[in-house]
Amino acid sequence: MQISNFLQVYKFQLLLALSSLLFYWAFAYDLTRTDTTKLLMLYAALFAVFYKLIQLTKHNIQYLTWIAFGFRAVFILAIPNLSQDFYRFIWDGRMILEGFNPYLYTPESFISMSIFPVAQAQELYNGMGLLNASHFTNYPPLNQLCFVIAGLLSGKNILGSVVVLRLIIIAADFGILYFGRKLLIRFKLPEHLIFWYILNPFIIIELIGNLHFEGVMLFFLIWSLYLLEKSKWQWAAVVFACSVSVKLIPLLFLPLFFRWFKKENTPETKESDKVDIKKLFSFYGIVGLTTACLFLPFYSTEFLTNYTHTVALWFQNFEFNASVYYILRAIGYWISGYNQIAIIGKLTALFIFLFIIGMAIYKKPKNTTQLIAAMLIALSMYYFTATTVHPWYVATLVLLAVFTDYKFPIVWSFMIIFSYLAYSNSSNSENLWIIAFEYVVVFSVFLHDIFKPKPLDTEFSKTF
Repeated sequence: MQISNFLQVYKFQLLLALSSLLFYWAFAYDLTRTDTTKLLMLYAALFAVFYKLIQLTKHNIQYLTWIAFGFRAVFILAIPNLSQDFYRFIWDGRMILEGFNPYLYTPESFISMSIFPVAQAQELYNGMGLLNASHFTNYPPLNQLCFVIAGLLSGKNILGSVVVLRLIIIAADFGILYFGRKLLIRFKLPEHLIFWYILNPFIIIELIGNLHFEGVMLFFLIWSLYLLEKSKWQWAAVVFACSVSVKLIPLLFLPLFFRWFKKENTPETKESDKVDIKKLFSFYGIVGLTTACLFLPFYSTEFLTNYTHTVALWFQNFEFNASVYYILRAIGYWISGYNQIAIIGKLTALFIFLFIIGMAIYKKPKNTTQLIAAMLIALSMYYFTATTVHPWYVATLVLLAVFTDYKFPIVWSFMIIFSYLAYSNSSNSENLWIIAFEYVVVFSVFLHDIFKPKPLDTEFSKTF
């Protein structure tokens, strides 16, 4: 198509894209998270434009690709304004380059004694905040590798490190687009569905803007699912382990493979009657061995103690943007007069474990789309009962939803912005009415998705 014809046909879509660029620029360079009115207005505008862009341009994959990465380019030189976690990323990477094991030391242990082990130590410490600085790192080894790369390429400049980390996450998004489209083609679903993830303002702001590495984890996860779909299960296991070694959350999915590996059809057996135990345990063995090898350079008894303690904090200490847990907490207060998080956190973790094991035993995925749907439901139940649900956690649900007929993750990716209203006051306290509003909307769409008739075809694309 000639440029003049393109401009004539796509002038409204180009106007929408230009509007988004301006909104993203304002989000990246002219917003603080305490300015909640501006935050909500920009986010709502971006979502409205996002919806119209896909609706009007879903058949032009090239155009959607160009604008998706154009929007990401806006953030290249921006310091994250909704999250402080990146300061810890930079700290960890520089610690490794200085010869320290980041799992064995907290930033607080150095700064409290006026020891500055890395460049810009005080600035990094001030940026990450006391809560982060007083705990041991919980970022797995491949995540640490990304931090090291940032340290190697920009070891004395915070903005330079931010740029490197952001380019890594953008590269991962290219990978998600590549393998996501391939999976959609194999599932005979429209290719444009992947842009409900790639163009989603939530994904662009939380992962690219705020430097959360769920995008890198999801790149490995979607690559692993593609290899599994191609029957290359050994390599799928290796890549799945890489996903776990960026973020631990894919470990939740391992039981769901129980009925995936089935013995070959024979005249004596029906399809899916028997599990191929040899393949199943070989898959688990490869995942376990690869993950262990990636953690091995950091291993020590002290590492194991520190790491398990830090992970346990997410079940027994931290609270943010929860749903079912807040109801259980209120009941606990009513019964005992104090916060029962230590007990409730363990009980909800046990519930999720049993729920996923039950799904693994009784659900029989006949194809990869059903396996992905099972992953989506399992992870959703985990987040519905978790004590802490930070906004970027929802990214995994958004990507998995692309391959299913579930819409609630897309709705949640919009509603999750209301969790940032907690930062509108000096104490960062949550308004439970706002949290209730968020989850009433999400649960309503979730229940609608669960109980409506929904063959896994193109209904998702038809609705949107």
